[in-house]
Amino acid sequence: MKRREFIKLLGATAAWPVALRAQPQPMPVVGFLSARSPAEADTDFAAFRQGLGQAGYFEGRNVTIEYRWAGGQYDRLPALASELVARQVAVIAAVGGEPSGLAAKAATATIPIVCTLGGDAVAAGLVAHLNRPGGNITGVTIIGQEMGPKRVELAHQLVPNAAALAALVNPKFPLALAEARDMEAAARSVGLQLAVLHASTESEIDVAFALARHKVDALLINTDPFLLGQREQIAQLAARHNIPAIYFLRDFVDAGGLMSYGPKVANSYRQAGIYVGRILKGEKAGELPVVQPTKFDLVINLRTARTLGLEIPTSLLIRADEVIE
Repeated sequence: MKRREFIKLLGATAAWPVALRAQPQPMPVVGFLSARSPAEADTDFAAFRQGLGQAGYFEGRNVTIEYRWAGGQYDRLPALASELVARQVAVIAAVGGEPSGLAAKAATATIPIVCTLGGDAVAAGLVAHLNRPGGNITGVTIIGQEMGPKRVELAHQLVPNAAALAALVNPKFPLALAEARDMEAAARSVGLQLAVLHASTESEIDVAFALARHKVDALLINTDPFLLGQREQIAQLAARHNIPAIYFLRDFVDAGGLMSYGPKVANSYRQAGIYVGRILKGEKAGELPVVQPTKFDLVINLRTARTLGLEIPTSLLIRADEVIE
């Protein structure tokens, strides 16, 4: 081999490591598993992406997101979770309540999972401890279930002469019946009866309101992603049947509902996005504590109250964090 050709070959060989180092790394893939529907969850999904951005990850730039939406049909979640596992995603954001988290947990014990929950992650069987979850799961809870008795108290203040209340419950939601029992106990403690109305479809919601009409003095909406997705239908039915209703999130009030008591659910999605980003950077899900809300807002819609012909007690107006005129 001539000297000039040898030098060229040597130079090309020396450049190989540099060329290899210059190859772009594939973007990590996040699996987004939701019990909800994209149209009604758009605000919360935007908060999730904002959280990802706070952690330094932006869809299409340095992270890819694979979406799976169950549209309120919880029985679809196991298959959707399995699809994400087969896709070998780096982390799964299982949002929209316990059904998503439980489906993801059943599908993988190795891929990190970040959940958004309605109740207690320990009681749901998702983590061993809130401060140090262990395993491959962490998340954020809105503590909606634990606030059920508080909403009973608010209903009692809203309609002081009430004799009977009702709770709209989706029995397919894992913690629904436990929340209903807590609310029944809270109602008994103030001398009220509470009827439990089951609804897992749009038509069953219609039937439940027809049953509640003329029979109850106020209606409580249980914590549930499906019911959240039907908030416009529920708020319209409450107005049509002239039933004062108290909700677990202000999203219902924004849709025309009367009153809500709970945290801002968008904050839980934002925190979930932050956690997903931290895990992509190398932190372990099991070492990230489950985040709980520190603030619960009482929101009252006076326009809806006037439509119902209902006068809101001054004591509630004084306590309200926001009053919609």
